Amino acid sequence: MRFFTFTALLFGVALIHLPSIAVADGFPLPDKGKLTATGGVIQLEGAGGGGLTPWALITGYGSEDSYGINAHITQVGTQDYRLKTYGVALGIADKLELSIAKQEFSGSQAPLDKLELTQDIVGIKLKLSGDIIADQDNWQPQIAVGAMIKRNHAVQGLDALGVTSVRQLGAKDENGVDYYISATKLFMEQSLLVNGTLRLTKANQMGLLGFGGNKKNRYQLMPEVSVGYLINRKLVAGLEYRMKPNNLGIDNEKAYYDAFLAWFPSKDLSLTLAYATLGDITVLNPKTQRGWYLSLQIGN
Repeated sequence: MRFFTFTALLFGVALIHLPSIAVADGFPLPDKGKLTATGGVIQLEGAGGGGLTPWALITGYGSEDSYGINAHITQVGTQDYRLKTYGVALGIADKLELSIAKQEFSGSQAPLDKLELTQDIVGIKLKLSGDIIADQDNWQPQIAVGAMIKRNHAVQGLDALGVTSVRQLGAKDENGVDYYISATKLFMEQSLLVNGTLRLTKANQMGLLGFGGNKKNRYQLMPEVSVGYLINRKLVAGLEYRMKPNNLGIDNEKAYYDAFLAWFPSKDLSLTLAYATLGDITVLNPKTQRGWYLSLQIGN
């Protein structure tokens, strides 16, 4: 109940702070005032950024006098697992970002071929300083802080083992919060975007396996890095790296990394293709998980 109360509160704050644009015929449409690709794409937890990590960019194409909203669906498939993420994100006045996402994780190989994990994520991000376009004559990056409030549902498909909760797998909590700060810099002359994120987290596999564990149960600071090259105005290629904590005895958790290609045919549509390495997931399928990442984003 607290999760949904907090969600309603966040979006109530969003409505209060929407730019007060006087219109006679109803709610104004987004002005799409930002340059193509400057809202990033939606990452696996629903925030604006790359595929694996949030950036300091605010989602959508609304300028400081407007807003932007988009919906996304992402599918990742490895040798033994499938992950689907979908949700909605709202950017307000190029300053505040709110998002809701749902993750659905399933196994495809024995003994976890019936495994199903789900997680709800509410995100909030606030731009503190800088602007990736306006600050071309200096070294100041755009900086934002954010939080991801995560709620893990009951474990499905492991009834034969008597497992119905991530706590039975060694996690200390089913719910948790990630905190982060991101700095993003766009070098337009070099067609290069660089992002660094520091995340304070206790999450196991983004929270799908709970928070904290029988090895460690404390917040740890994890670095995340993204580099993107703008091939042209509508095509971006890049690399990402995300360090992960290692809290659980059943999960020798490793870093995530990928190589991606993002296509922006218009401000209403983007498509991201990546090849990702997600490390080990559990000791029951002890192999490095690799596979394709595909994400579709529709909005403005």
